[in-house]
Amino acid sequence: MKNLLPLLLLLAALAVNAQPAAPATAAVPSNAATVVQLSIEGRTVDGKPFALSALKGKVVLVMFWSTNCAVCRDKMPELRQNYEGWAGKPFELVLVSHDKRVKDLDDYEKIISSTVPIKQRFVQLWAGEPRYADNVGVPAQLPTALLIDKTGKVVERFMGRIPAEAWDKIAELI
Repeated sequence: MKNLLPLLLLLAALAVNAQPAAPATAAVPSNAATVVQLSIEGRTVDGKPFALSALKGKVVLVMFWSTNCAVCRDKMPELRQNYEGWAGKPFELVLVSHDKRVKDLDDYEKIISSTVPIKQRFVQLWAGEPRYADNVGVPAQLPTALLIDKTGKVVERFMGRIPAEAWDKIAELI
C-alpha cells in the first residue's frame, strides 16, 4: 500500500487537471514567450497618455495586479518604499490593474490619494480602458511582474510574491 500512495496521488492530480506550479522566475512572460520588447500604451488613471517605450533608458518594473488580489495589495507598501528609495535613479514602477470594474480601481485610488505621500505614488493603468493595449495579454496569475532593462528588453518574470532577489536584480540593472 505504501508504494501505491504516490501513484494514487498522481492519478488524483490528473483527474482534476492539476498543472505543475509555474517557476517563480523566468526570462520572459509565460503567456507571451516570444515577447522580448514589452509594449504597453494607454491612459493612466490620472488621464495622462502613457507609452512604455517613453521609459527607454530606465529600468522598469511592470506589475499586473488587481484590487481583489490579497497578495497584490499586500505588496503595495514594499513597492512604495522601494520606489521612494530609488527616487532620482533611472527606475520606474508601472502598475497595470486587471480589475473587472474601473470603479474598484477608482475606489482604491481614492484611498491611496488620501493616505500615501506623492513621492510614493507610481504610474497606474487600467487594462479595461478603451485605449489600453499591450503585447502580453492577461497574465496567467496575479500578481505578475516583468522586469525591463534600460534597453526595453524583458529580462525577468516574477509570478506571485516578488522575491527579495528581484530588488537586487533591479539594483544591478540601475
